[in-house]
Amino acid sequence: MTRYIRRAAACCLLLLAALLVNAARVQVVQAPSLDDNPANRRGVIARYAQPRGDVLVSGKAVTGSKDTGQQLRYERTYTRGPLYAPVTGFSSQVYGTTLLEDAEDAVLAGTSPLLSAIPFWTELSRARRPGGHAVTTVNSSMQEAAFEGLAGKRGAVAAIEPATGKVLALVSSPSYDPGVLSGNGASVTDAWRRLNASDAQPMLNRAIRQTYPPGSTFKVVTAAAALDAGVVTDPEAPTDTPDPYPLPGTLRTLPNEATGCENASLAYAIQWSCNTVMAKLGVRVGLHGMLDAVGRFGWNDTGLRIPSRVVKSNFDTRMSPDQVAMSSIGQFDTTATPLQMAMVAAAVANGGDLRYPYLVDRTTTKGGETLESAHQTSYQQAMNPATAQQLQQMMVKVVEEGTGKNARIDGATVGGKTGTAQNGVGNAGTPYAWFIAYAQADGSPLPAVAVAVVVEDAEANRADVSGGGNAAPIARAVMEAALRG
Repeated sequence: MTRYIRRAAACCLLLLAALLVNAARVQVVQAPSLDDNPANRRGVIARYAQPRGDVLVSGKAVTGSKDTGQQLRYERTYTRGPLYAPVTGFSSQVYGTTLLEDAEDAVLAGTSPLLSAIPFWTELSRARRPGGHAVTTVNSSMQEAAFEGLAGKRGAVAAIEPATGKVLALVSSPSYDPGVLSGNGASVTDAWRRLNASDAQPMLNRAIRQTYPPGSTFKVVTAAAALDAGVVTDPEAPTDTPDPYPLPGTLRTLPNEATGCENASLAYAIQWSCNTVMAKLGVRVGLHGMLDAVGRFGWNDTGLRIPSRVVKSNFDTRMSPDQVAMSSIGQFDTTATPLQMAMVAAAVANGGDLRYPYLVDRTTTKGGETLESAHQTSYQQAMNPATAQQLQQMMVKVVEEGTGKNARIDGATVGGKTGTAQNGVGNAGTPYAWFIAYAQADGSPLPAVAVAVVVEDAEANRADVSGGGNAAPIARAVMEAALRG
């Protein structure tokens, strides 16, 4: 009898072990696939069962959550959504998350392990803490100045604090209200379809996700390369450049829109934007020298994050001399994001030390306790300090006496560079108007801001498009807001 009891006990033990193994298989091994199964709505329900943490600008929340009373209970709301959409992105119950809502999703949704007092407890328990907050570096006054300056025109503005890398403004126009995508009803799918079908591409973040030919603003980079390489030792010396300039290896010549460019100095070429001088200097620096220089500023970097992903600004790695010439004046295949061009101005303003740009100053708990703070780091030494000082002088002269007079600000030193970039096959499209600049208040030890503006208004009169006329006034408004503090 005892033998049968033992056999029954062993059988029960075996069944119990099998049950435990199967439970472990389901709860551990198969857990990821079950979580990802579209039929499993528990994760989605849990995600929207509590309010989401907020994105803060200048100490105030620009996001919120509303109780819908539905199965997916809490829905994202946005304060002045179009103004801050290039910063926040959207959080949608149908279409997921983008930009900062995506990059800081774990903190905002309450799933980050940093929110738990016990290490790894969030991962083990799958519990959600109250959503934390993402405190941005954006200055609300500067953001508003940039948004109002673009006034619905297609374009973008990026502004950086040169000494730290803080992103102070990030505007893309035309914009959209991310709140129309927050829920899950028919109105959301209709809004998604309408926004994606629009020729204006309002959901495209032009400040960090769109590249443009930088045109003459790129001449600042070429000037830095020429000075660092020793191709130019005296910015005031003649460069022995003909006007027009014969493009190497071709029968074509490169003209100037400015006058007085024949045999002009580097300083004159920056002040009045001489294509011929800058193209020749780029050829003299050579492809490898130019690649080295542009890499220090951030071109061809596929890993830039702020923490949202920034698309690569392009400078071709294989080119003929005539193509190098055109690339050196910001044409051919050379492209840049507005953020990239703001980084150029910031590097000049900060003595050649380019700081890594960042958009989130810190993340906090719901109660405001800091979870993580940003670490200010150097991206690269973009140029020698002596080169930066020379470029500062040249860019200041652009604003005081040259093509950038519309950016002058009383009580501040402003350095800038205008640009008008060709657009379309055979330059048939309306050119893009560019302006990059930095501003430093008189008596201040550090520059307050570096800014880049691009305007691509297809309805503008071609003859009226210029960096000094279209983009510089917007940059001035942003810099004035920065100087006010």
